[in-house]
Amino acid sequence: MAVTMAKVIPPAFVLAMAAVLATTMVSPAMATSSGTATFYTPPYTPSACFGNAAEGTMIAAASEVFWNGGAACGDTYVVTCTGATNQGVPHPCTGQSVTVRVVDLCPSPACRGTIDLSQEAFAVIADPDAGKIDIDYRKYVVHP
Repeated sequence: MAVTMAKVIPPAFVLAMAAVLATTMVSPAMATSSGTATFYTPPYTPSACFGNAAEGTMIAAASEVFWNGGAACGDTYVVTCTGATNQGVPHPCTGQSVTVRVVDLCPSPACRGTIDLSQEAFAVIADPDAGKIDIDYRKYVVHP
């Protein structure tokens, strides 16, 4: 009678494979860019992309730098504070990044930054008293 031995896969291998699969599902679509961020306050509707549909609070309005005639609608960006732009708050950054979805246009000349984050998203990465901060941002694409 033949005895079959079951192969046991080590948990570390399973975790490593899960990490590899996760990184292939989400990847940067472009290199990191630098710019500035400001914030806007509720109400967040209507928006140029989704009208009166509420899209939550981790949202942003794109400046004309990457609005591209509305093609930026629904794009996801990871935004990180890199420093202050004024003397009011010399060290505004929290050390965190925030992922936001573009739902609106921040038109010139009213738009004072590269990206206008919701007040809630801005507060994740910086002290709102700063008003405007230097940032790095990168677009992310989720692959099916």
